Amino acid sequence: MICVLGAGVSGAAAARLLARRGERVVVLEGRDGPRQRAAAAELAEAGAEVRFGEPEEVPEGTSLIVATGWPPHHPLLVRAAEAGIEVIGEVELAWRLRPAGAAPWLALTGTNGKTTAVRMLTSMLIAAGHKALAVGNVGVPVVEAVAEPYDVLAVELSSFQLHRSPGVAPLAAAVLNLAPDHLDWHGSMEEYARAKGEIFARAGTVVYNADDEWSARLAEPYPGAVGFTLTTPRIGQIGVVENLLVDRAFVDDPVHAAEELATLEDVRPFAPHNVSNALAAAALARAYGVPAAAVRQGLSDFVPDPHRIAHVARVGGVDYVDDSKATNPHAAAASLAAYSSIVWVAGGQLKGADVEDLVRRAAPRLRGAVLLGADRERIRQALARHAENVPVVEVAGQDTGVMDRVVVEAARLATPGDTVLLAPAGASLDMFTGYPARGEAFARAVRRLADPDPDPEAGGGRGGE
Repeated sequence: MICVLGAGVSGAAAARLLARRGERVVVLEGRDGPRQRAAAAELAEAGAEVRFGEPEEVPEGTSLIVATGWPPHHPLLVRAAEAGIEVIGEVELAWRLRPAGAAPWLALTGTNGKTTAVRMLTSMLIAAGHKALAVGNVGVPVVEAVAEPYDVLAVELSSFQLHRSPGVAPLAAAVLNLAPDHLDWHGSMEEYARAKGEIFARAGTVVYNADDEWSARLAEPYPGAVGFTLTTPRIGQIGVVENLLVDRAFVDDPVHAAEELATLEDVRPFAPHNVSNALAAAALARAYGVPAAAVRQGLSDFVPDPHRIAHVARVGGVDYVDDSKATNPHAAAASLAAYSSIVWVAGGQLKGADVEDLVRRAAPRLRGAVLLGADRERIRQALARHAENVPVVEVAGQDTGVMDRVVVEAARLATPGDTVLLAPAGASLDMFTGYPARGEAFARAVRRLADPDPDPEAGGGRGGE
């Protein structure tokens, strides 16, 4: 019997695949609500049994456990280890069950930028004429794609997935960046980095961020690793020369020649960390043999996902930008670095993360700050220490309507030429259903600021809610 932990998207996909293959499958789901019950009904039709309740004991007869996001210190997994029962993830299951001649994988991971980079990569592959799909942590389970006739898969992998993927061997793999995150799950930064570094262990081509200390450190054991950098590339790297993205790695004569891949204007939305994402995607695409013209076309065709440094509006000479996806200090720092004069909208659930260095580095760019959410006081204290002359407004309350007051206060602090930037540095679940809902609330509030008395017939402002 195979035990699958979790009836979410990945767990359900793994259970369905195993049941179709004739395996006896038991799915353990700790939560019990309408969505879980609906998933259980579908799985029952597919031939899998679902058991509800928080499990502590391994079901009798279990020979393999497929875990999707459950931390290694969970009592059931501790008991499985003691009993010598193998635990793998959905990604590892997909790798093991690939049919002969299955599509190769181009894989990437990192603390921030994964989804943007994997979608850029997919766009480049499609521009080159390949049948490609973005899968993994981006939303489409890998087990649903491995048996389909794709030419190549662009695979986004989280640290949770890599922790349980001992056999995955991508054609090429990249680590975008690394900063403290999910330490409650992994136990330490070193263990978090070790999990991320697993992506390199069996990769045909190793791609690392030469500007990121942890990424470069993880690549050190691999001779011939390809670096990407926002500076002039060395031999064996992809980088930036003036306004060009250039390749000195995947060319016939990297000592004497470089190939132009794209321009900075092709990267949308433009920000230093997004250029870094584009370089990583280009390196993986080039490792697969994508020509330079398709790299540029892929960037041109790429449509950014919402809530990633998305320009909402310009009101009174002030730009309003939604980067609600900046849910940790590392992501917020990258966003803040993209603008020179900022009224910062920040706060939420910091998940134990340290914001001291973030505030210290951002202080010269800040013209004001508006704080909301559960951990706003910690950010306020850091601002008092490192940006004492920056005016700060705290907006109390945990209701989602707080965002209207936040935007009004930010507008009061801003002057023409400033950017009001939602880059929270924290998770959103203290007030919203997720970072998309937080970003949408910000955008609606900005639009109401721009047009406080819209025509209801037009469907804008409050009339469109």
